[in-house]
Amino acid sequence: QVQFVESGGGLVQPGGSLRLSCAAPRIIFSIYTMGWYRQAPGKQRELVASVTTGGYKNYADSVNGRFTISRDNAKNTVSLQMNSLKPEDTAVYYCNQHPPYSNYWGQGTQVTVSS
Repeated sequence: QVQFVESGGGLVQPGGSLRLSCAAPRIIFSIYTMGWYRQAPGKQRELVASVTTGGYKNYADSVNGRFTISRDNAKNTVSLQMNSLKPEDTAVYYCNQHPPYSNYWGQGTQVTVSS
């Protein structure tokens, strides 16, 4: 059974930072573009950032300039550094290949931005 394991979420004040990490199965990590997604209450899940196996990165307009995605090919992990967090960044964050495969969604990690 394929499983992505996300970690690093928490409660942070507006303007603060968090770093999320995701451990991915090697067979998937070595082949596919990886993505971070988020789902806020009452909203659809959306792509936040993605990184190809070659390191090309793409970001949603809402996070561009504040978030940085990176991948460690030796450790099969993908990270999301989130700076200058805003209340509207509050969501459950997930990692998955990109485009996502429905069977691979994990538990996600909760990020709450609030004073």
